[in-house]
Order: sequence, then structure tokens, then C-alpha cells
Amino acid sequence: MTRKSPRRTTKKFKPSIIVHGGAGPIRDDSLPARLQGCEAAARAGWDVLQQGGSALDAVEAAVVVLEDHSLFNAGTGSTLNSLGKIEMDAAIMDGRSLRAGGVAAVSSIKNPIKLARKVMEDGRHVLLAGEGASLFARQIGFPECAPEALIVAREQRRWKEKHGTVGCVAVAGIGELAAATSTGGIFRKLPGRVGDSPLIGCGTYADEWGAASCTGQGEAIIRLLLGKRAVDFLKDGAEANEAAKRAVKLLDDQRIAATGGIILIDRSGQIGFARNTSHMPVCYISSSNNVTCTA
Repeated sequence: MTRKSPRRTTKKFKPSIIVHGGAGPIRDDSLPARLQGCEAAARAGWDVLQQGGSALDAVEAAVVVLEDHSLFNAGTGSTLNSLGKIEMDAAIMDGRSLRAGGVAAVSSIKNPIKLARKVMEDGRHVLLAGEGASLFARQIGFPECAPEALIVAREQRRWKEKHGTVGCVAVAGIGELAAATSTGGIFRKLPGRVGDSPLIGCGTYADEWGAASCTGQGEAIIRLLLGKRAVDFLKDGAEANEAAKRAVKLLDDQRIAATGGIILIDRSGQIGFARNTSHMPVCYISSSNNVTCTA
């Protein structure tokens, strides 16, 4: 059966935005602060949409807030690898043009999502890693910082939670979709390990049908191409919440047996999210201007 492409119109769609703060176990005493952080991020992105900004600008603004918050495993507060160093991944994607940019294993960038956007706008490559990403940053005059400035005391004592990523997906009033994801990776990962977050179609994906950001066990999400498959469920007619649940169900496959979560949005502004972990802080805002937060 041939699928019809979405018609290009000037119809006004319902702007919506949803952010997540990572899937996994979370101590009860830190949960309120994490939800507050997610709400601040959602509001930052929503303000962009309300001012007529693009979905791409909105998801970047939201993820920057989360990267700057020391409780989240992205940017400041990123977890440490087996050598006690920070290596971060991030990606951003524009659903309308299918342009995308990502950085992997970067250690001297305060906001990796901003550098990922620069990679996308440069257009020569989709993903730059390690020293290559740092060299690109220097060539374009992108500010760097000392890696030690991103390490918080909690990480030095030992990161207790296994997984953590932050992400945002949004749709603007013209049906334009975008996704952004950022992470410090998993605790005690091998140097050079790259997770799902900067890999287009895995942890981050957006096209004209929907946008997705994943969190959890990156190696499993990579093998499943989870972000792309979730958006394909939308393309096949699934509602956003159903598509999210079907995507997470794939993690339960006995060949995978992994944990994680996903946030999802379709071109009409319908929001979906699902997890098979104990927690996944989520906040979302739609045309009603009401903020809903849940873990």
C-alpha cells in the first residue's frame, strides 16, 4: 500500500513541546528539583514558539536549560567515564529539511547541543567526534571551557544512577518539527564510547511526520533504530502515545532486554511518551499554555 505524503499547506497546527530528563531510577529527594528543571526547559522552548520562533530554535533553547542544570546528565553535571573524564554527545534535527548535526565524545564544550546545531548549519557533515569536533569548534570561534568546569561534586563522589539523557521535541504553528538530545553517557563508559543520542534515527529523529528523543540504554536503542521506528509508527497511522508505547515495547524483546524511554510528537501537536523504567521526568506544554509534569 502506497502511503500518502503529508500535504504542504499554510494551515496552522497546534504548537506543542515536551522535554525529558532521562529514564532510570531517581532518588525521591531529587525528583522535585528534576521536575522543576524540566518545567523550566519546557517553558524556555515554549516561549520561543510563542514568539514565532522555529521548532528548531525551541528544542535547542530547552536542551540548553537542561545542559546548564547540574542535576541532569548532560553538559554541566555529565557523568564520568572509566578514566574519570567527561565525554558528551548531542544531536539536533530539523524535520522539515531533514538537516541534522551531532557531536560525540566532546569534553570542553559547555553546551554540546549548540555545537551540534553549528555542525548542522555548516552542512558538510552530520556527526563530528572527539578532537575533530573540538577542532571544528575552534575553527568557527565557538567558545570552549575547561572540562573540569563541567564536573560537579556528585559525579566526583560517584554517579549512582546508571543512565541519563535529556531531550526535547517540538512542533511549531506551521507543522514544522524538530528534535534535540544531549547526554553525558553512561557511568564508567570506555573512553571514546558513543551512545544513541548523537546518532540520527537512533536517539534523535525528526521528519515531516513526527519527532522523537530517546533515553536509556544507548547500545540497545542504537540496535533498534528506536527514534526512526517510533516516527514510522506515526507515519503508519498510530496516535502519538500508542507509537511511544510500541517503541518502548521493542526494548522488551528478549534479544534486547533493555530499559529506556521516549518522548514523541506528531505534526498535529499530539504528544506521547513512554518508559519501562521506574522514572522519567517529563514536562510538556500545548496550545492551552498549561504545563504538565510527571515522572
